[in-house]
Amino acid sequence: MSQVFLLRHGSTSTPGSFCGSTDSVLTQEGWQQMWAAVTGQVWDRVVSSPARRCAEFGASCARRLNLPFNEDARLREMHFGDWEGCSPAELMQSVPEALRLFWQEPARYPPPRGEPLAAVRSRVLMAWNELVAGDPTQRVLVVTHGGPMRILRCLLDPRASERLLDIDVPYATVWNMNVFLRAEAASAD
Repeated sequence: MSQVFLLRHGSTSTPGSFCGSTDSVLTQEGWQQMWAAVTGQVWDRVVSSPARRCAEFGASCARRLNLPFNEDARLREMHFGDWEGCSPAELMQSVPEALRLFWQEPARYPPPRGEPLAAVRSRVLMAWNELVAGDPTQRVLVVTHGGPMRILRCLLDPRASERLLDIDVPYATVWNMNVFLRAEAASAD
């Protein structure tokens, strides 16, 4: 099983908005956050969501370190449908009950014309299964979004799925997924 490290993109040109399929870019601060997060780390390859806020950094990191790089569309963020580009504050003004329901039970109440959570989970898990099937000595950096990171965290800790949207994933967070795997295995014993 490959060692997988997830990196959320840094701050973007559309902070605080629902921007799953909106192709926002990293700010200068976002680039700095991401370089700070990976400095001193060793990787064998880089895989990224195709969104510019992920792929531009992933490709740059791979070039700098002379590593293989590829994009995987299954690692993209959830599409938020009618809510794309809106902030929670705007939605609290226009559709407060729909937003409240989404925050409480995202699987049952997706944004209007948005991607169902089950579909996001399915594609993210397909990518995950391929990522971990590799060489156990290989360290893979995966540049992605908060949504896929939360989904994978819930995969490794089923108790977390009850509070999916409460899982904090700040910009430029790096998660060593093998730590979560070991913790889950230990708790199962």
